[in-house]
Amino acid sequence: MSNFVGREYELNLLHSLITKKTASLVLIKGRRRIGKSRLAEEFAKEYTFYSFSGVPPHEKTSDLSEREAFHKQLTRYFKKPTLKSNDWWDMLWFLAERTKKGRVIILLDEISWMGSKDPDFLGKLKTIWDTCFKKNKQLLLILCGSVSIWIQKNILSSTGFVGRISLQLTLHELPINACNKFFNERSTQLSSYDKFKFLSICGGVPRYLEEWRSNISIDENINRMCFHESGILFNEFDQIFHDSISSEADIYRLIILALVEQPSERQEIFKKLKRTPGGDLSEYLENLVSAGFVTRDHTWHIKNKKVSILSQYRLSDNYLRFYLKYIKPQANIIKDKKYKVRSLSNLTGWSSIIGLQFENLVLSNREIIYKMLDISRDDVEIDGSFFQRTTTKTKGCQIDYLIQTKTSVLYVCEVKFSRNELRLGVIDEMKEKVSRISIPRGFSCLPVLIHVNGVHDSVLDKNYFFKVIDFSALFQD
Repeated sequence: MSNFVGREYELNLLHSLITKKTASLVLIKGRRRIGKSRLAEEFAKEYTFYSFSGVPPHEKTSDLSEREAFHKQLTRYFKKPTLKSNDWWDMLWFLAERTKKGRVIILLDEISWMGSKDPDFLGKLKTIWDTCFKKNKQLLLILCGSVSIWIQKNILSSTGFVGRISLQLTLHELPINACNKFFNERSTQLSSYDKFKFLSICGGVPRYLEEWRSNISIDENINRMCFHESGILFNEFDQIFHDSISSEADIYRLIILALVEQPSERQEIFKKLKRTPGGDLSEYLENLVSAGFVTRDHTWHIKNKKVSILSQYRLSDNYLRFYLKYIKPQANIIKDKKYKVRSLSNLTGWSSIIGLQFENLVLSNREIIYKMLDISRDDVEIDGSFFQRTTTKTKGCQIDYLIQTKTSVLYVCEVKFSRNELRLGVIDEMKEKVSRISIPRGFSCLPVLIHVNGVHDSVLDKNYFFKVIDFSALFQD
């Protein structure tokens, strides 16, 4: 098992439950490979720990399969006396009886796999929690799951669990400075651009970052992981997508394909899919947001700080975009071992796609941007991707990242990827964008440039930008 990286905030929240004088029920959710069970293991390493996992779903998976798997895991931990019944009532009661004293952490991993085939599973779990588990005031029962939709409908929205969950955690991608630790001794030897290329595909997903090898180049790592039949990212899509969404994976895949090239408003997605507006498609969109693959960015009114009804959906998972754009179309050639990418820059349309990947990385690391701009988090009124529609009174505009503070300051951030140093043209582009924003009287507007491959001295000499942030700075603790 590799060294545990990051998640200090989440670990502190879990450890704070230790001081309670009552048992705790904890829910941890997030996309597959994001490190949910690993977080639970790291937290529990100093305590008595029992970990149980559901069986990955397939066509022949049944409730019997789940119960048999749980029964075998129970037998592994408690060899004597053995439990003959594999009814959920008996198995959960058996577990509660053997964990009724002392500091004990129990993990039920992939809870949706365990319970989706049996409509009575969660009811039985809730009853055993109320009557048995919670009597041990030092016990923590952790429920983990990748299928956010199932968790929302069956646990978070269930009256049976209302008031029982002590802590709910949603794990997102690791921040860039934590990702940097996966490069270990090579961290100071690799260029920020090489690290960026790797993160533009893997994002901050711990399981993918663990696959990086220090004895080969970044390009060789990418080829091994993406463009080889045995590569983790070649085979990953169907697993994480089907497991995290539902059996209706085809419609979800079409929606994501509609977002590969650029963020879109809901009506634009309807148009791309040639579907009439309806409740089902809206629900699918929100399910993708819940699963962590898509982010819904609401714009807002700067003057009154109210969130607008206007919003755009953005494919915020870098791996999904890279897979659908560059791996899936070449799948058959890759299987025939006839496909290899010598450089990402050779990929068709990569210069525009990598810009979207860069924006995702920046928007996922807002806390670091705050610090670099010397903004207190408490002073941020609202922030995010910002856009205006063209009307009779306003010009249309799209801002990569806008931060509005309580002190009436607007930080207009241009997230700019270029294979070469940025030159004076970037200032003209920024001036044009700023001129289109409807800035209320009394507001200050400070342009910020966030870049990857350097800025020419002529840009810095103009002293136009309030702050110029090199991507490499985001790797620092």
